[in-house]
Amino acid sequence: MSEIDALLREDRSFEPSAEFRAGAHVTDPEVYARAEKDPEAFWEAFARELDWTAPWTRVLDWKPPHAQWFVDGKINASANCLDRHIGTWRRNKAAFIWEGEPGDRRTLTYFDLYRQVCQFANVLKDLGVGKGDRVALYMPLVPELAIAMLACARIGAVHSVVFGGFSAESLRDRINDAQARLLVTADGGYRRGAIVPLKKMADEALAETPSIEHVVVVRRGYADIPVHMKEGRDRWYHELMDGAPITCPAEPMDAEDMLYILYTSGTTGKPKGIVHTTGGYLVGVYATTKWVFDLRDDDVFWCTADIGWVTGHSYVVYGPLTNGATVVMYEGAPDWPEKDRFWQIVERYGVTILYTAPTAIRAFMRWGTQWPAKRDLSSLRLLGSVGEPINPEAWVWYHLNVGGSRCPVVDTWWQTETGCILITPLPGITRTKPGSATQPFPGITAQVLSEKGVPVQVGGGLLALTRPWPAMLRGIYGDPERYVTQYWSRWSPDVYFTGDGAKLDEDGYYWLLGRVDDVLNVAGHRIGTMEVESALVDHPKVAESAVVGRPHQIKGHALCAFVTVKEGVHLSEGLADELKAHVAHKIGAIARPDDIIFAADLPKTRSGKIMRRLLRDIAEGKALGDTTTLADPSVVARLRDQYQDEA
Repeated sequence: MSEIDALLREDRSFEPSAEFRAGAHVTDPEVYARAEKDPEAFWEAFARELDWTAPWTRVLDWKPPHAQWFVDGKINASANCLDRHIGTWRRNKAAFIWEGEPGDRRTLTYFDLYRQVCQFANVLKDLGVGKGDRVALYMPLVPELAIAMLACARIGAVHSVVFGGFSAESLRDRINDAQARLLVTADGGYRRGAIVPLKKMADEALAETPSIEHVVVVRRGYADIPVHMKEGRDRWYHELMDGAPITCPAEPMDAEDMLYILYTSGTTGKPKGIVHTTGGYLVGVYATTKWVFDLRDDDVFWCTADIGWVTGHSYVVYGPLTNGATVVMYEGAPDWPEKDRFWQIVERYGVTILYTAPTAIRAFMRWGTQWPAKRDLSSLRLLGSVGEPINPEAWVWYHLNVGGSRCPVVDTWWQTETGCILITPLPGITRTKPGSATQPFPGITAQVLSEKGVPVQVGGGLLALTRPWPAMLRGIYGDPERYVTQYWSRWSPDVYFTGDGAKLDEDGYYWLLGRVDDVLNVAGHRIGTMEVESALVDHPKVAESAVVGRPHQIKGHALCAFVTVKEGVHLSEGLADELKAHVAHKIGAIARPDDIIFAADLPKTRSGKIMRRLLRDIAEGKALGDTTTLADPSVVARLRDQYQDEA
């Protein structure tokens, strides 16, 4: 039975409870038909709930594949996250409740956050940062990261957050691609009881980043983390903030002005700088946070993602804050110091909405029900899943053991490129099925298409989006041709190819099947196989490499690297460890291969193309398919036998 057929046999379903439905934001299923009839009016209604300094003249200008939303409108993202709340009762409401891995805690009200954002905006201006300048952020999950983002947005600077788990080389490449003028980093952060020396890694990157003029360093670890401060370039955050004015006017930004660049893995080996603009993005994340999570003023919202990923941008910072939510932010790992750390946080702060990844849920399952059972999770009223397809058993475990069978589960599909959630249940009206993201959000038009672009009614194919949406990416920074080629050229210029496989069941529900290109989802992180291959070949002992994914019970995918070494190199377990460490150094620990398989040669077609399909079959232990197109079919048999010996 194929994976698609197995999913089609999933027959469990869950209706919203009468109690949840009665108090939900969305209770009328006709919302889908109304949005379909006039999608521009649908999105415009949400836009009117935000604060604009000048009105738009047109909702949408669509010249495929380029869209402009809320044309001529003026808006500021920082003002919509902060200013519009501090004149209301929310002024003294908690905006961020933060907990560090060692157990330190801070709470910032909306007024606290407003003042600190204004202060740092003034700091940036004093350092010469202005509208349109790029600012790189390389930090742990601390409030200062959100403050820096909102300060950039306030003055019209473009922020580019680089995940704190990435290597110095990854940081260097992203800074250079964006030509960032300033870097905000920290002395370090904490992860499973260890210190991650961010400033030290930043210093390595800064040796080859000529565009950087200033570095601002947040003191996270105090005496625990020794740092080198370069005179004339490096300044301490707390010293710059001391005495900085606590008011700063918000720059009126055109709806299509850049808000941020976020780099994501690509199939070519070079990360793509995804560009998001201000107005449409803000409307998308505001609307989806409000409706998908059924957000209320008394909710305590916890999205467990790191802000280094788009989920953190949209559902830790911009989406919740535009809605005036109280947001929990936690720096560390879910199993440190004990495997109930997440549940301890839910209990301590009375979290009502929890949004986390299938990777985490599968780990919770493996650890056992005794850990969530130790804590009072009765405050929870809604659960969410994000980052990759969730298998039905993990969905049901989450529903039963974390949600106590009472919480709707919203399994969401979206991407860095889409900016906001696009396929999801609406928790007050949608009958959910374990493992299915159900249906497109109102106003979103998706289809499952065949390779030739023919719509699939029931069964599997490629997921496409056939109408523009407000939070969509506006381009790849510095590479407009790649934007068109990668996303809008598979079928026609007005159809967006997501790169994901999907299937439709007889009820019209969408089941996501993961990437169909050479980008893998490893523990919720997109890793380009070409990036890992390039890092391996960079090692002086490696002649050639091919990287594929194999299913992993916890992470979703594990990275399996097939490597041929140069003449005279001695093969050993020590070399395998050396190569894994080399990849971690080049890209970051998240890209460390799980397996290194040494091979005398790699299976290739007669034209010299590596047969990755066959390598995937080997890695997964499957029976091999047709090998008649290989230059040397015996290579595959040797590799298969070797892999089985080493697995």
